[in-house]
Amino acid sequence: MDFSKLQELAQKERERQEQYKHRIFCCTSTACLSAGAGATHSMLEQSVAACECHEHEVEVVATGCMGLCSRGPLVRVETKDEPDVVYQRVSPEVALKIVAEHLPIPPDDKDDTADEEGDILPHDFPHFRASLRKAQEQKGLEQYVLSLDHPFFTKQVKVVLSEIGHVDPQSLEDYLAHGGYQALAHVLANMTPEDVCQTILKSGLRGRGGAGFPTGMKWNFGRLAVGDTKYMIVNGDEGDPGAYMDRTVMEDDPHRVLEGMIIAAYAIGASYGYLYVRGEYPIAIQRLQRAIRLARRRGILGSSVLGTNFSFDADVRIGAGAFVCGEETALINSVEGKRGMPRMRPPYPTTSGLWNAPTVINNVETVASVPPIINHGPEWYAAIGTEKSKGTKVFALAGQLRNTGLIEVPMGITLREIVYDIGEGVSEGHTFKAAQTGGPSGGCISADYLDTPVDYENLKKLGSIMGSGGLVIIDDTTSMPEFARFFMDFCVDESCGKCVPCRVGTVQIRALLDKLIAGQGELDDLDKLEKLCKFVSAASLCGLGQSAPNPVLSTLTYFRHEYEALIQNKTNQEAAAD
Repeated sequence: MDFSKLQELAQKERERQEQYKHRIFCCTSTACLSAGAGATHSMLEQSVAACECHEHEVEVVATGCMGLCSRGPLVRVETKDEPDVVYQRVSPEVALKIVAEHLPIPPDDKDDTADEEGDILPHDFPHFRASLRKAQEQKGLEQYVLSLDHPFFTKQVKVVLSEIGHVDPQSLEDYLAHGGYQALAHVLANMTPEDVCQTILKSGLRGRGGAGFPTGMKWNFGRLAVGDTKYMIVNGDEGDPGAYMDRTVMEDDPHRVLEGMIIAAYAIGASYGYLYVRGEYPIAIQRLQRAIRLARRRGILGSSVLGTNFSFDADVRIGAGAFVCGEETALINSVEGKRGMPRMRPPYPTTSGLWNAPTVINNVETVASVPPIINHGPEWYAAIGTEKSKGTKVFALAGQLRNTGLIEVPMGITLREIVYDIGEGVSEGHTFKAAQTGGPSGGCISADYLDTPVDYENLKKLGSIMGSGGLVIIDDTTSMPEFARFFMDFCVDESCGKCVPCRVGTVQIRALLDKLIAGQGELDDLDKLEKLCKFVSAASLCGLGQSAPNPVLSTLTYFRHEYEALIQNKTNQEAAAD
C-alpha cells in the first residue's frame, strides 16, 4: 500500500472525530490504571450509554499518560469551540459527575430513583439516569479541575510526548490522523540514507539511553559498516527503579516508536529489527505487537514498505528483566537466546553485533524523537536546549514531591524549576535535600546546585549522569548513606557476575555501607569505601559496574557529614560506656 492510501484513512478518521461535539479522554496508562482508571473508564462508557445521546454527541477514548500521575486517574473533556477541561483523581463517582456536567440527561418514563444503597447497575439505564441526575444536583466538580496554566504543564516542551494523551494507542487510524508515518513517507520518497543520517546529526540528537552518544554519528557507523545483513534494535529494557519513560512511550504511542525504528533501519540499511522489551511491561508488549500487526497489514512493514523498494520487518523480543541487559552487548546476547552478559568491546555492535552482523541499538526515547525531527527539520530541534545538549528530555519525576509524574522539558532547564515549579516543592514542613539523576548509575546532587542547568555536561561535572531519565527528589527525612545502600543493593542483585570487580566489588561496597550504617564504622572506612568505589568504576567490564559506585561517591562528596555522623555517634556511645 502506498502512502496516499494511508492519507485517505487519516482524512476519514479526522472527519469521523470532527463529528463529535464532546470527546472524553480517559488515561489508561499503567500509572492511572494502578489508581483505578479501569473502573473510571468503564463508568464513563456506561454512563454515556445511559444518556442515549444522538450518534455524534460524545465519544469516550481510552488514551495514554497525561503526565501528572500523582493526581490520577486523569480525564480530559474536549468540547467543540470550548477550552479543554482536565479532571484529576477521577473515581467512578466523579466520572458520573463529569458526564452529568457535560451531557444532557434524557427523561425516563419509569420510576428511576436509585435504590437505597445507591448501586449502579451496568445495564439498568433508569438507575444510571437517577444517579446522573443526583450527581448533577450535587455539583462539586471544581475541586477536581486541573488548571492547564499550572507550571507543571506550561514549563514543559513536548516532542516525544506530544501526542500521548491525545491518541488512542491501539488505533493506527488515530495515529495517522495526527500526522503519523508522514516522516517515514517523506524519508522514503525524498531522502537517501546518507541524507537521513546527516539530518539527525545536524539536529544534535544524542542517545537518550544514558551515554548521550550522537545518534546521527552512530547511524553513520552502521550505514558504512560492511555486511550483507544489518539489524536495528530498539532498547525498551528500562530498568532504573522509579523510571517509566520508555514504558509509557511504548504503551501510549507504539506507532511513533515503530516509525522512528523504520526510519533508522532505512538510514543504516537494516532489513530486520527487534523491539527488546522487559517482561514486566505486559501492556507495552501487547500494544507494540498490535502496532506491528496493523503496520504489516497496511504495507508499513514488509517486503515493500509503503510501495517502495525498501524492505524491513520487525518483531518484539521479551527480556527477563535483567538490568544488565540495558547494556547493548548484553542485550544482543539476550536476543540471540544466550544469558544476558556483556561482551568485550571492540568490536562495537555497529561493526559486529547481533549474530556478528552490523547492528545499531537506540533506546525508545531516541527513536521516538526521530519522526518530529524529520517533520519539522533539524534546525527546529537544534533550537531547543543548550549548545551541546539539544532538544528535550523525558523524566520520570518521582520521590518526595507534591507533583510527580512524567514530564518532558527542554535541555538546560534548572533543577530548581523542575523541583519548585513543575513539582511544586517537597511536602510542607520539610526541605529539599537532593536530586538523584540517572538511577543506580547516577548520583545525588545537593541543594547547593539547584540552579544547575540539566544537561549532559553539567550533570557529569557534578558526579552524576543524565541516564535514561529517572529523577528522584529527596527531602530532609532521608538518610543519604541508607539511600546509597538501597541502590548498591540493587546493583549487587543485578550484576551478571561475569567480571570480578563488579561481582565482588559491589558486595564489598555494600558490606562497608552496612558496617557504617550499623554504627560500627571507623574513619578510615570512608577512605576504603572511596578507593573501592573508584577501583570498581575503573576496572569493571560494562556500564553497570562502571557506574554502580556513583550514588556512593556522590553522597560521599555532598553528604560526607552524614557518614561522619554515624562514626561519631559510635565514638560517643563508646565514650559513654567507658
